Amino acid sequence: MEKKTIKVTLVKSPIGCKKAHRQTVLGLGLKKIRQTRELEDTPAVRGMINTVSYLVRAE
Repeated sequence: MEKKTIKVTLVKSPIGCKKAHRQTVLGLGLKKIRQTRELEDTPAVRGMINTVSYLVRAE
C-alpha cells in the first residue's frame, strides 16, 4: 500500500509572524520561499499545515 503524500510550498515569509509559527514552518522542513517538500499525509502534518496555512500552499 502506497503512503499518501502532501506537497507543501512556502509562499510567504515567516518574518514578523509568531515564534511558534516560524518554528512550525521549520518543522515542516521549509527554509526558503518557493521551497517545496513532499511530506507524509498524517494528522500531525495536517495540523502543522493548518496552523501556518497563511504562509504555505498545500497540494
